[in-house]
Amino acid sequence: AELRRLRDAFEQQVDNERCVQCTGCERCKDCTFCKGSKSLTRCNYCVDCQRCSDSTHCRASKDLLACNHCEGCERCAQSSYLTQCFDCTSCTYCFACVGLVQKDFHILNKPYDRSTYFAITARLSRELGLG
Repeated sequence: AELRRLRDAFEQQVDNERCVQCTGCERCKDCTFCKGSKSLTRCNYCVDCQRCSDSTHCRASKDLLACNHCEGCERCAQSSYLTQCFDCTSCTYCFACVGLVQKDFHILNKPYDRSTYFAITARLSRELGLG
């Protein structure tokens, strides 16, 4: 019963701690310039994210750790420039990938050269309305 009471009290808390110029955020700590996010720690410029730590410039993502410029991603770590990726670690420039580790320039878990990757993802982003 005490654990339930503690969890309920935590869920009702919405104050941010030591954040600078964050707007519409709840339960964040040590963040700067984030918007509409919940339970972030040491993040910067993240928008509509939840439970991320040490991440910057991410959007609409959840449970990221030390990620940069990721959009629509979940449970990724130490990665940059991912779009719609899940459970990827130490990856850069991946689009709609799942479970990759130390991969670059992948789409749907398949490798591409740099120029082909950018040509395909530009088209996909337009068609899907992602950017």
